[in-house]
Amino acid sequence: MKVIVVGSSHGGYETVEGLLRQDSDTEIQWYEKGDFLSFLSCGMQLYLEGKVKKVNSVSYATPEEMEKKGVSVFLQQEITKIDPEKHEVEVVNHVDNETRTEKYDKLVLSAGAVPTQIPVDGSDLQNIYAMRGRDWAMKLKAKTVDPNVNNVVVVGSGYIGNEATEVFAKAGMNVTVIDILPRVLGTYLDPEFTDILAKNMEEHGVKIAAGESVKKFIGKDGKVTQVETDKGTYDADLVIEAAGVRPNTKWLRGVLQLNDDGTIATDDYMQTSQKDIFAVGDATHIKFLPNDGEAHISLATNARRQGRIAAENLEKPTRKFPGISGSSALTVFDYKFASTGIKDATAKAYNANVKSAYVTDTYRPKFVPEDENATVYFKLTYNADNHQVVGAQIMSKADVTADINAISVAIQAKMIIEDLEYADFFFQPGFDRPWNIINVAAQKAVDQEK
Repeated sequence: MKVIVVGSSHGGYETVEGLLRQDSDTEIQWYEKGDFLSFLSCGMQLYLEGKVKKVNSVSYATPEEMEKKGVSVFLQQEITKIDPEKHEVEVVNHVDNETRTEKYDKLVLSAGAVPTQIPVDGSDLQNIYAMRGRDWAMKLKAKTVDPNVNNVVVVGSGYIGNEATEVFAKAGMNVTVIDILPRVLGTYLDPEFTDILAKNMEEHGVKIAAGESVKKFIGKDGKVTQVETDKGTYDADLVIEAAGVRPNTKWLRGVLQLNDDGTIATDDYMQTSQKDIFAVGDATHIKFLPNDGEAHISLATNARRQGRIAAENLEKPTRKFPGISGSSALTVFDYKFASTGIKDATAKAYNANVKSAYVTDTYRPKFVPEDENATVYFKLTYNADNHQVVGAQIMSKADVTADINAISVAIQAKMIIEDLEYADFFFQPGFDRPWNIINVAAQKAVDQEK
């Protein structure tokens, strides 16, 4: 069997690894249109801050490693057309501009997503950067030590935007964050958390311009100098656009069934609308367990699960994708937070009728000194009709983010708040409190329902 895998990030990589685990006789061709295999944008902040020294190490694998495993790796070669009837793809070699046709038995698309470019005047000015991919990583690294960069404007306050904000604030620049939403990280956390984070960001010198819409980029001599919004104008020697991504699927229109938002429609086995063509990663919807529906959630963990499931189902549908709850975590200056599932801020978008219990506690018992005993903020969200756990958020200056994994499992197991009320979590004063904060929140939620 000949399998062609398109894209070398999380979903593509895991598909290839899954195939290697199953059948050594499978012919695997792996295509990446860039000149570098499997760069991981999720590791970019560590590289930009100097914690990871070499940009080429921010990768799952090298071509040489994969070739030794029997995988044929094709860099700077882009698949631009698919003929499902003939089981053929058209390949453009960007090194010599030659085009050829390749046959396949199975085709797996990890097409990914591309940064959204804000469609306003001045968007073609120099020094307007994105934060995705190895090429941008190297350009941004140079800007962190560029003496001509004093004022940085980050457009977007999601995960990528906040990573960029922290990088350049730590590098000594004046950073302004602009977001059309009224709160930073507003789609990831409820106000109880974002209010604390916004204050902490400001304490680190970041100016927050929330609830503002970019109207144009202003420049001089071809370079950006200011960003104008509907409420103000901000000086900028560098602009980083982090206002989201869009699925890289324009080239698939008319070939595969696409969802209304441009993502690729798949079934539970990662199969697309065309026989023998599968899709994984950021260009797809994913089964969302908190509401038994679908969602578009771009996370490395999701793409890797999809890749592994696709590899298992290529010859015949044997294993359905189990679904996800959208668990993720981030550090924002002094705080570490994690969230999963549905929260109050997103309940309407998921047509969910929810209630929440919000609690604060110390990280460890009261007798532990204050400088070793940070406050923990936790919010548990549940279905108001049947008490089923549908989400949670946790934050502290201590690292308590792993607690969110327990909630993710609870969502998958369809547990209710009464199940968590006295759930068995360990206690040791060097690590936590006698009552885990999950217990505390569940007990409060149960009391609310009495």
